[in-house]
Amino acid sequence: MSFLQIIILLFSWLLLLPLLCLRAGAKEIPMRDFFRNPEKAVFAISPDGAYVSFLAPYKDRLNIFVQKRGSAEAVRVSSETERPITGGYFWKGSGRLVYLKDFKGDENFHVVLAGLDGGAPRDLTPFPGVRAELVDRLPDNDREILVGLNKRRKDVFDVFRLDVVTGELRQAAENPGNITGWFTDHDGKLRAALAVDGSSTTLLYRDDEAAAFRPVLTTSFRESFKPALFTFDNKRLYGLSNIGRDKTAAVEFDPVLKRETALIYEHPEVDVAWLEFSRKGKKLLGARYATWKAFTEFLDPEYGRMVKELERRLPGYAVEVQDSDKAEEAYIVRVYSDRSLGAYYLYEAPAKKLTKLAEIYPWLDANELAEMKPVSYRSRDGLLIHGYLTVPKGAAGARLPLVVNPHGGPWVRDTWGFNPEAQFLASRGYAVLQVNYRGSTGYGRKFWEASFKQWGKKMQDDISDGVAYAVAQGTANPERVAIYGGSYGGYAALAGAAFTPDLYACAVDYVGVSNLLTFMNNVPPYWLPIMDQVREMIGNPETEKAALEAVSPALHAEKIKAPLLVAQGAMDPRVKKSESDQIVENLRRRGVAVEYLVKDNEGHGFRNVENRFEFYEAMEKFLAKHLKPSSK
Repeated sequence: MSFLQIIILLFSWLLLLPLLCLRAGAKEIPMRDFFRNPEKAVFAISPDGAYVSFLAPYKDRLNIFVQKRGSAEAVRVSSETERPITGGYFWKGSGRLVYLKDFKGDENFHVVLAGLDGGAPRDLTPFPGVRAELVDRLPDNDREILVGLNKRRKDVFDVFRLDVVTGELRQAAENPGNITGWFTDHDGKLRAALAVDGSSTTLLYRDDEAAAFRPVLTTSFRESFKPALFTFDNKRLYGLSNIGRDKTAAVEFDPVLKRETALIYEHPEVDVAWLEFSRKGKKLLGARYATWKAFTEFLDPEYGRMVKELERRLPGYAVEVQDSDKAEEAYIVRVYSDRSLGAYYLYEAPAKKLTKLAEIYPWLDANELAEMKPVSYRSRDGLLIHGYLTVPKGAAGARLPLVVNPHGGPWVRDTWGFNPEAQFLASRGYAVLQVNYRGSTGYGRKFWEASFKQWGKKMQDDISDGVAYAVAQGTANPERVAIYGGSYGGYAALAGAAFTPDLYACAVDYVGVSNLLTFMNNVPPYWLPIMDQVREMIGNPETEKAALEAVSPALHAEKIKAPLLVAQGAMDPRVKKSESDQIVENLRRRGVAVEYLVKDNEGHGFRNVENRFEFYEAMEKFLAKHLKPSSK
C-alpha cells in the first residue's frame, strides 16, 4: 500500500449511503427511506462478458448477486449476514468472484472466494488478527491474485501469490520492514516498490523478479513520484509526480535514467488524480482531475468519442465508465448528479447499444432534491478556500439554520456529486456548508503543506471563516449554526465546540479524534512505517506535547458549552473508542449534556443498516431540538 493510500485511509470513512431531500411543503419522507440499502449497486462484468454482477440486500446486508447478461434472473453467490460487503469485490476468471470482508469493523480484511456453482463462500486467508490487502488482481490470470499479509509482522505486509482455487499461498516477496507499496508490471511481476525511511520515500526498481530491488529515486515525502502502472513494454513507469511543481502531474518515469522523461498531462489549477488505460489496447485513455467537479482529459480520441456519445445519450448526468469485459466491447457505465445517486447501464460498444441495468435508489425523485453549488471565499490569512453550499429545495435561502459539515481525512476532499448527508440535512430545513479546508487534497502541494501542524488552528479557522462567509452572504442565521463531521470531521466538530464555543449552537462528533496525544500513540501497527511522516503533518507527541495538548478538545472540555452528540464504533482500529470515551466522560463530569451512541459491532463508521437508522434518527432529533429549523 502506498503512503498516499494509507493517508487517505487515515481518517477516510466509507459509511455514507444515500439520503433524500424534500421540497418545502411536500410530505416528509420517513427517515428509513433515506438510509435503506440501495436496490442494486456496484455492478461489474465478467471477463468473458457473459455475466453481470452487483451488490443487493440479503437479510439487510449487501451481498453479491450474478445474472447472465441479458437475463433478468439473478443468483446470490455470497451469504454475509453479520456485515455487508464493503471491502470491494471483483471477478477472478469468469466463474468466480473474490471479495474482502472484515469482522465487526476491525478492518482486518480476509479474502473470500465465491463461485457461481452455489457453493458456500470460502475464506482464503483465515488468519485471526491478520489483515489482507490486495496488491494486484492479476486480471490476465484466472486463478491467482497477489495479496499482502501482515502475518509475520503486524507492522508490514509480505506479498503472497494466492491460488483462489486451491487456496495455496506462496510467498512472492518478504518486506524488509519499510516497504509501504508494491507495484507489478503488466505480466503480474513485482517490479517496483516504495520504501519509507523516516520522512523520506525511495522508489525501488528491478529488471525482473530474480533481481534485487535497487533505489532509483529518493525524495522527501512532500515531493513524490507515485507509480500508477508500467508502460506497456514493461520498461518504464507512468505515475503521478509533484517533483519540481506545485500541482501533481501525470508523467512518464525511466528507472534506468532515474528521471522523468515525458509529461503526459498537467492542469494549471488542480492535481491530476489518476490515469485510465486500456489493457487490451495497451494505451492510456484519460487523466482524471477535479476542479469544482470531476473531469477527464482524454488521451485517446476514440475513447473520448465514446464517452462523449454516452454523455449525449445520458444528458444531465456525470458519466463514468467503471468496468469492461476483457474484449473491451461491453462496458459498465455509472451516471450520477448532485441530486441523484444515479443508475448503471450496460453499453455494448460494437452495436452502440445502451441498456439500463438498475437505478440505485429508484424511490428517489431528483426533482425533489437540493442543488449542490460550488462556493469559494478567502480565509483570514488570505488563502482561497473552495467548498459547496446546499440550500433546502424551495427555501428563500436567507438566515437559515446552518450545518457545517467538514469532511474526514483530513487529506482527501469533497467534490460535486450526490452527497448523502447534505441532502438529508437540507431535507430537514438546514443549509449545509462543506469546506475543503487547507490540506484537502487536489489543490496542490502548497495548499496541502499549509495544513501541517494546523489541526485546531488554521485548518479550523478555514471552517470558522466558512461560517462567517455564509452569514455575510445572508444564507445562515448566526444564532443557529451546528457543526457535524466524521473522523477528522468529528475532530473538527469537537475543536469547533471547544475553541470557538460561541460559534456553534450544538455539535455532532462521529468517530472523531478528541485527544491528539492518545490518538497518535494508539495507531494500528501497519501505520508505524509512515508515522514519522504523520508526525511531520500533525505533530510529535514526544517533542511537541504542549502543542498537541493545546489543540486536543478532550483536554479543554471546560470550554465546551454547546450540547454534543457522539457516535462511535467499539471495534474502530483507527480512532479508538477511548477517544470518544474521553470527551464524553470529561463533559459529563462537568454536567454538560452529551448523548453517546456506541455500537459494539461497528468500526470506523456504521455499515449495518439498523445502526445507521439509529444514528441518523438520533442526529435528526438532536439538531431539531437545538437548531429549531424553520420547517419544525
